[in-house]
Amino acid sequence: MLRIAVCDDNERFLKDAVSMIERWSEESGRSVEIFCFDNGDDLIAKNAMHQMDIILLDIIMPLFNGMEAAKELRKQDMTADIIFLTSSTEFALESYEVKAKGYLLKPVSYEKLWELLEECGRDFQADNKYLVVKTKFGYQKIFYRDIEYIEAQNKTIIFYMQNGKTAATAETLSSFENKLNDSEGFFKCHRSYIVYIPNVDNFNASEINTRSGYRIPIARGYGKAFKEAYFAYMFQN
Repeated sequence: MLRIAVCDDNERFLKDAVSMIERWSEESGRSVEIFCFDNGDDLIAKNAMHQMDIILLDIIMPLFNGMEAAKELRKQDMTADIIFLTSSTEFALESYEVKAKGYLLKPVSYEKLWELLEECGRDFQADNKYLVVKTKFGYQKIFYRDIEYIEAQNKTIIFYMQNGKTAATAETLSSFENKLNDSEGFFKCHRSYIVYIPNVDNFNASEINTRSGYRIPIARGYGKAFKEAYFAYMFQN
């Protein structure tokens, strides 16, 4: 189920947005849970407890505008798709700073919102891919989207996640290579490391830096192949 937040201080626009989401949900067959807010503070507080998947956010609001709210949400390492709904083009360029999925002018066209919601829905489905590994605590589900990188240490494989947690399993790196391949966004950059491309922040010829600040070496001769895999995956997705 998709958790969708709508934040707008104008009650009419808020109701209109909710109606369009409900219509899209019915037409697309996707189940949704909708949360309504009339200010950014309440949205941020709610998201801290229960992260949203999609956020429809007005920009021009009193005290705490939508752009400021979006920046605070991103500080929570929140990966929700943000769609701005606003009556002004003033913040269009700034919306790229928070990696907004879309920027729609009011009155919002259902057709344009439908396209963005469909894209978000497909991304959400892809983001829910996972694998199950056996750890000393039992079997653990690990979502692809949470993985920063995987490291082989002696006879143990360690998964490093975005939330700072790790999971260790007594398997070999090669046992995961067929499933965690280039088409899924993974790349083996070293005999001991596999990285998840969507969580790469930046890289050079010899090192990869992940979003959480991990630094992963690129083995000699792998730099060009990683660069090609990175851009191929990012342009495809």
